[in-house]
Amino acid sequence: NLATQRSAKATRTANLLARQYLTLIMIWTNDTAWHTIGNCDSTPKDFYTKLDAEFNFDFDPCPFNDGEITPDKDGLIIEWGKRNYVNPPYSRKLKEAFVKRAIEESKKGKLCVMLLPVSTSTVLFHEWIKPNATDIRFVKGRISFEGVNTFGVKVGKGSAPMHDSMIVVFGTSGSSCS
Repeated sequence: NLATQRSAKATRTANLLARQYLTLIMIWTNDTAWHTIGNCDSTPKDFYTKLDAEFNFDFDPCPFNDGEITPDKDGLIIEWGKRNYVNPPYSRKLKEAFVKRAIEESKKGKLCVMLLPVSTSTVLFHEWIKPNATDIRFVKGRISFEGVNTFGVKVGKGSAPMHDSMIVVFGTSGSSCS
């Protein structure tokens, strides 16, 4: 029945808009519930594989997760590995929290390699990243992430990337730890 189909479509649209609104509220507040829409992007496998071949990662405090982040999986709480790959959520507060945590971990002798959006005019870049990084590499071209964007739309290969990216290394680098 046409009326039922229209009603179901209207309900789906209303639910999507409600999720988008909630996501924006979560991003704009100090809430660390970073499992919401817009903070769920996965690094493309081929890009990660190249970095892993160079750095030999043993931990990812921000693995792709489209469900709820429980305390035992929260990268801001749990212990990190010795060689960490970090593609944090890109909302400002969470990105800052993960950068600061990576700096803390590097001061413990750990390697932290971060994939971040290029934003060189920010306080985060000038007061935290630049003075503490052992290497900063700007990625040529834009990376097509996979996941759910800030509008609640699933994106993947072939979708238009939104950010230039940089690789930021904190701590000792090299192909492996002895």
